[in-house]
Amino acid sequence: MSSTAMPAPLHQRRPLVLADLVPGAAVRDILLVVGGAALTGILAQIAIPVAGSPVPVTGQTFGALAVGAALGWQRGAAALSLYLVAGMAGVPWYADGGSGFNLPSFGYIIGFVLAAGLVGALANRGWDRTPLVTIATMVLGNLAIYAVGLPYLAWSLEIDLAAAFDIGMRNYLLGDGLKILLAAGCLPAAWRLMDKLHRD
Repeated sequence: MSSTAMPAPLHQRRPLVLADLVPGAAVRDILLVVGGAALTGILAQIAIPVAGSPVPVTGQTFGALAVGAALGWQRGAAALSLYLVAGMAGVPWYADGGSGFNLPSFGYIIGFVLAAGLVGALANRGWDRTPLVTIATMVLGNLAIYAVGLPYLAWSLEIDLAAAFDIGMRNYLLGDGLKILLAAGCLPAAWRLMDKLHRD
């Protein structure tokens, strides 16, 4: 017997991320990966120096986490890997137009790849559909970034982890919180918008 029940709204379906709603497979994925890397590079140019720290406050953290959530773990990690490798090769799209790998903040960029993969994997499980769960997802993504960024900063500057925390994390927590709240508003809203467009 056939069912007349309406299909579940898009934001209730698994596994699915926002990028899966874009038609076309291989070409779509290539464009999304390149676009995700480029978006992160653009947001990296929003950079505010922090006194006493070689690590500025930038938009690239938000970019890395949003790209991971929107593209899923494979495309998200690929996009941030492209961002990492192209920047190492000389593309000036790290913070303040930087490139290369001889940077105290380079560990954070490595962390972006891990964070995009983690956030993307959680988004595949629906962890970007409601504000509270999105907040938890973004917190975990930020922790992945710091897990690599702080030890690398300590090694690069030849300081201990406590000092690295003081100059590489403590002063950034407020900004991280604002970026997390922005993501918690944008991602669920995007799902609601896609639901509306899909119904129409």
